[in-house]
Amino acid sequence: MPVLADVAGRCDVAASRHWVFDMDGTLTEPVHDFELIRRELQIPSGADILEHLASLPAQQAADSHAWLMQHERELAEASVAAPGAVALIRALHAAGCRLGILTRNARELAEVTLAAIGVAECFAVDEIIGRWEVEPKPSPAGLQFFAERWQVLPAQMRMVGDHYYDLATAKAAGVPGVLVNVPDDPWPGMAQWQLRDCAQLLQQWRAAESR
Repeated sequence: MPVLADVAGRCDVAASRHWVFDMDGTLTEPVHDFELIRRELQIPSGADILEHLASLPAQQAADSHAWLMQHERELAEASVAAPGAVALIRALHAAGCRLGILTRNARELAEVTLAAIGVAECFAVDEIIGRWEVEPKPSPAGLQFFAERWQVLPAQMRMVGDHYYDLATAKAAGVPGVLVNVPDDPWPGMAQWQLRDCAQLLQQWRAAESR
């Protein structure tokens, strides 16, 4: 798969020491069946799950979130790392890069997932941001949190993900977006770079570090 060029020609994909990662489908193999979740929770097909739950009466929303948490916990405990993800995270961590997680999952389940794939020690708990810590993606709030916490410009960061929401979040926050684990380019103009997977991103990072 070719790497999309930086449209402005400004910098290399790996020229950063501040990385924010989506989790499910990016660092892990995708296992969520979102249509199943919608059916179980009586959410219209294609609707945004979190937005729909937020619109429900309080008790119904609480019951739905409780079901969702249990369902997602089972998935988290069985998580399998995506190709190259563990090596990439460990290499960036060992090099002293700042690493964050920005997920629409709950923080506590993100911690379960990261432990299951063997990289929990690479992320500070306060830098694992889920759906309860900030307005969920595609809001730019999560990336704005990291830019402020790390005291860097958005352009100095990288947002790595596999979904439109990740790229929309990056674009809204002014953070270069990196698309992985998607065979084509389903959202033209949204990703600043597209790579095959985290293994290819690690190759790019190592090449940049050696220059």
